[in-house]
Amino acid sequence: MNVLVTAPYNEAGLLQLKELFGAYTYRSWKENGKAYNEAELISLLKESKAEGLIAELDKVTENVFAEVPELKFVGVCRGMPSNVDVKAATKRGIPVFFTPARNAQAVAELFIGNLITFFRHTIPSIEWLKQEKWDGDYLQAYLKFKGNEIAGKTIGMIGFGAVGQRIAAVLEGFQCTVQYYDPYVESQNPNHTRVSLETVFSTSDVVSIHLPRTEETIGMINEHYLGLMKEDAILVNTSRAVVVEREALVHALKEHKIRGAILDVFYHEPPEQSDYEIIKLPNVLATPHLAGASYEVEDHHVCIMNQALTKWYTQRNLQVPTLYNRKALEAMS
Repeated sequence: MNVLVTAPYNEAGLLQLKELFGAYTYRSWKENGKAYNEAELISLLKESKAEGLIAELDKVTENVFAEVPELKFVGVCRGMPSNVDVKAATKRGIPVFFTPARNAQAVAELFIGNLITFFRHTIPSIEWLKQEKWDGDYLQAYLKFKGNEIAGKTIGMIGFGAVGQRIAAVLEGFQCTVQYYDPYVESQNPNHTRVSLETVFSTSDVVSIHLPRTEETIGMINEHYLGLMKEDAILVNTSRAVVVEREALVHALKEHKIRGAILDVFYHEPPEQSDYEIIKLPNVLATPHLAGASYEVEDHHVCIMNQALTKWYTQRNLQVPTLYNRKALEAMS
């Protein structure tokens, strides 16, 4: 079997694929400068006579499956296989694998870095220093930019999957109280307390959102929940902007109902003027959707994907945790 790999893949990972399946064709989307469109992907699959596909950003549509009926599996190197028509794959009995924890460490590290940056007024203090405004005594900056520590704060997670749990593990070094709301997850760690959504918002010093974009989550965080937050609390969103109602967020920030927000995602990407209205607020620390942008993330997704494919291919069963449509395929068998 030949496997077409359009996701970034390291050399060791490609060699593992060769040992497992016999052959691979490597055409990373990075070499193309953008994700392959439907026609380009079909052409590559046919040209390479591939029976397996490992992608990252390419759109794997109904037409792709129809044009390349030889496909036996699809791997998606992302936290969710949102670029794949999973229904089209499932009705053909094609397993779809994904890599839900690939960027957990990267997101956790930026969460900590940005939280420290916000609490300690790092960016405004740097700009103040570069503008040569230190014209008083030696304690001028010490008093002007005095901030807070992370240690001892109550951190509330909305969604407690791989990313939330990795952040919680890092926070243990800061002696934080970690509480979370997630109807689908129950942590076995006694230091993590499962609470109601209302409790997370009303009692946390930092509320961090880790929700996928689904019909249920769009606009889930509304004026009611933001209104429960303490005035000195911070909202952090590194998941998807649309899970928070925009107008409710703008109101909370402009009226100083909360201390501020740390945002890595926006309602339009690239941002439109309505996004810049939020980004430019003085109590917002914004980064351009790069929480998961580390070089190591690519190594992580290779490891997760290859482990899943090895188990599936060698054991010939569907008992793979990162097989996205496992239940649907089991129901068909």
